Amino acid sequence: MSVLVVGSIALDDVKTPQAEEKNLLGGSASYGAFAASFFSPVNLVGIVGNDFPKAHVELLKSRPIDLSGLKVADGETFRWSGEYFGDLNTRETRSVALNVFESFRPTIPENFRPTPIVLLANIAPDLQHLVLDQMRQPRFVIADTMDLWIEIAKDRLLELLARVHMLILNDGEARQLTGETNLIRAGRKLREYGPRFVAVKKGEHGCLLFGEGGQFFACPAYPLEEIRDPTGAGDTFAGGLAGFLAGQSGAEVSFDTLRQAILHGSVLASFDVEDFSLERLKALSKDDIASRLEDFRRLSAFD
Repeated sequence: MSVLVVGSIALDDVKTPQAEEKNLLGGSASYGAFAASFFSPVNLVGIVGNDFPKAHVELLKSRPIDLSGLKVADGETFRWSGEYFGDLNTRETRSVALNVFESFRPTIPENFRPTPIVLLANIAPDLQHLVLDQMRQPRFVIADTMDLWIEIAKDRLLELLARVHMLILNDGEARQLTGETNLIRAGRKLREYGPRFVAVKKGEHGCLLFGEGGQFFACPAYPLEEIRDPTGAGDTFAGGLAGFLAGQSGAEVSFDTLRQAILHGSVLASFDVEDFSLERLKALSKDDIASRLEDFRRLSAFD
């Protein structure tokens, strides 16, 4: 099966204590689609300007990613600039220029509309609703979100949660959306809003998965000695998870399947942070993934 990924495609300038890089391929859809493509074909929908580098297009084309839903508009591509400090857990946004992304209204190509697995990457809830309005009864819909949408579009986000099967968000966002300080209570409360499953990301401390009937799974993060750039780790996690589900060829999406999907998404995210942008992922082989998965299972006693 294929995955539909809809989200932002950006050009990033990133500074860390170790280095500074400019005009990197970024955006939630770029990371999500690239990660998903290791496990299944991907249908990508997004928008870029006519300044978008050909090298970035060729990089996406190098994977099983269908770009027929990528719109090239007159103007400049969405740009983001940020700086990380200390142990890279603290980030400051230097500048944001939405450019052509400001008028993005996702149009899903006719041949993409039956796609069974849908990843609504981090975009405004109104746009996520618009995508679902165009789809033909997807088997499993995953939505990502962020603190901005909780702050300025909470009602529309809550409406969206009644339409999706799984919500992914980080620990701060889970607390912000529910008003709960305890993450266990927050995760269970989020399920009451509509999604069957909720994944709460905790960065270097792993992920919590909540399911039906009190089902619960705590997945650690893969231990790394060096992190170069955390940008896109959450989007890579979501993409790897969605791609793994699509790669199961019609199998029911159960809690046990999602445990495996979270493991695969976590491993992809662990590779992503080892270099800037998609540099580490583009050099990745299936053997690399299999080896780290085996390591991860051994370290976490997960089978």
